[in-house]
Amino acid sequence: MAADLDFSRDKLLAHGMQLKARVAARTRELSQSNLESRALNARLAAAQVQLVQSEKMASLGQLAAGVAHEINNPIGYVYSNFGCLKRYVGSLFELLAACELAQDGGGACADADLARAGQRIDRDFLREDTPELLSESKTGIGRIRAIVQDLRDFSRVDSSLFWHAADLHQGIDATVNIVNNDIQCRADVIKNYGPLPEVECVPSQINQVAMNLLLNAAQAMGEERGAITIQTGLEGEHGFIEVSGNGAGIETGIQAQVFDPFFTTKDVGKGSGLGLSVSYGIVQAHGGPIELRSEVGRGSSFRVVLPLRWPSALASGTPVHAA
Repeated sequence: MAADLDFSRDKLLAHGMQLKARVAARTRELSQSNLESRALNARLAAAQVQLVQSEKMASLGQLAAGVAHEINNPIGYVYSNFGCLKRYVGSLFELLAACELAQDGGGACADADLARAGQRIDRDFLREDTPELLSESKTGIGRIRAIVQDLRDFSRVDSSLFWHAADLHQGIDATVNIVNNDIQCRADVIKNYGPLPEVECVPSQINQVAMNLLLNAAQAMGEERGAITIQTGLEGEHGFIEVSGNGAGIETGIQAQVFDPFFTTKDVGKGSGLGLSVSYGIVQAHGGPIELRSEVGRGSSFRVVLPLRWPSALASGTPVHAA
């Protein structure tokens, strides 16, 4: 009997040792798997950051092309006007030099030079054209200055990636002006702004969302000129921005995919499929949803809802990055 008990005890001890060894091996496997999962998550996070950066660079390239076009027009006629003004001033200086020479007693030759200089100048035309050239040039320089200010308002370089209360209407206006070159040939922009106090956010990121929605709406237009409506207002303790376009619309079967990375209905080479995905991440990071309503043949509407006040733990100067 004692021998049987000793045998059973030894068997139990051996079984316990085996279980312990198995647990240790399994623990090592889980630990290794956990390390691999962490490494994979880190790689995925890095890839996501690269995707967001890629979309930002693509948006920046499109933005730069539009701004270059907007600036090129006023610069063109300001440059031309200054060429005319340079010739006018040169003629006037030539006449002034001839006058001074004649006054200093330069004789008949000086008088003849003065007469010829006077004949070469159409003084009535100069009196009429010079103020017009100056006024037109001032308007052009003012336009360039406005574009630069719109860029500053769009990018909010003074606030970088930090939270603070911002006027969303000012940012939307700047964004519309910045992307105007891409929109004006396809659609009219209608603004229906409602009462909206300042919203605690990262303004440059909300402007990026507005830009993506506006460009998407413009690119969805068909051959006929369409309309893009921007509506804002209050919903309790939240503000909203809604961008609607009467373009092609999105089929019901693919509406759930529009915020997926790389999903696009555009032709190859005409879209990265990241604009709406990045916008979705930005809005989520701001604590709000972005909602889609669409009907084929009637157009689409994207509604961004943002809390007016963000929790103090995140709003006290803490930078935010879009997921």
